[in-house]
Amino acid sequence: MTEVDDERAEITDRHLRVLEALLFAASEPLEPASLMPYLGEGADVSALLLQLQARYAGRGVNLVQRGNGWAFRTAEDLGFLLRRQEQETRPLSRPALETLAIIAYHQPTTRAEIEEVRGVATGKGTIDLLMEAGWIRMRGRRRTPGRPVTYGTTEAFLDHFGLETLSDLPGLEELKGSGLLSGRLPPSMQIPLPFDGALREDEDPLDPDDHDDDRDRDDDGEDDDA
Repeated sequence: MTEVDDERAEITDRHLRVLEALLFAASEPLEPASLMPYLGEGADVSALLLQLQARYAGRGVNLVQRGNGWAFRTAEDLGFLLRRQEQETRPLSRPALETLAIIAYHQPTTRAEIEEVRGVATGKGTIDLLMEAGWIRMRGRRRTPGRPVTYGTTEAFLDHFGLETLSDLPGLEELKGSGLLSGRLPPSMQIPLPFDGALREDEDPLDPDDHDDDRDRDDDGEDDDA
């Protein structure tokens, strides 16, 4: 190797160590743009992340992508070792699970659209619970009368459920195989493809006065979890 090659290898190793330290210390996935300032101009963060990911492949800890972010996570086949250390948490209620599933597969979706799929009213408390968990967010407002809020999932949702992108959500056959759907469903039934991106043409940006305590203009119904 030439001196130039040695210098490039040294710079690459230093960059990988910096990325390793930042990702190890982070409490949530980090996006490449947030890592760039620590590496300096000209560094190819995406290529470096893939190189670091390759280094950790097959180890007890893997570097994984969650949406646009990257994070170290326990290897999937070793996750059972840590389950004993998990704290007891209150499981989501059935209405919350149904609401989360509808948002995940039908996003962007409004509260009225969630209620249409579920066939029952969806209380503000259910939406609040999922937002407090960090799994859903307000995306924008639908360009329809009343301009209802549209909801979508977050990168924290992807991280919690071990998904790299929304396209990794279980498909029809996987849901049948897991017993979550009946095997006697109509042949014409399809699993909707969630929209994963910026605002759609039928969405407006959130209003400046939108905040956590005013999630929707029609959120004054009874909570179905009560």
